[in-house]
Amino acid sequence: MAGDARASTQARTPKQRAGDGAEQAAADHLLAAGCRIVARNARYGDGEIDLVVRERDIVVFVEVRMRRSARFGGALGSINASKQVRIGRAAQRWLFANYGERWPACRFDVVTVDGDGTIDWIRDAFQCK
Repeated sequence: MAGDARASTQARTPKQRAGDGAEQAAADHLLAAGCRIVARNARYGDGEIDLVVRERDIVVFVEVRMRRSARFGGALGSINASKQVRIGRAAQRWLFANYGERWPACRFDVVTVDGDGTIDWIRDAFQCK
């Protein structure tokens, strides 16, 4: 598994620690569903992929979002078009780095963690062109 892109010696803000907790909760949820974690916090260019997992023969790029309230669309509503483009570019770079020209089937999922701890896994949440 690829290493975490975050330096363990960095001081983390409360918001960053909450995000780390949401990512761990999402990873635990996906593992319990039978997925295999391939990479965490993979940085490529101006984009970062929170989790890369395998669900059977599909490579899944997972964006983890945490919101304390549903205002402004909640966690899912916080993934705007420019964020999707950055994730898509990072995913392309990850695929080239790991698979060269022969890419496996892949998709983009979102795992939301709301303020009350509710976890929702939205498969095929968006498409990148």
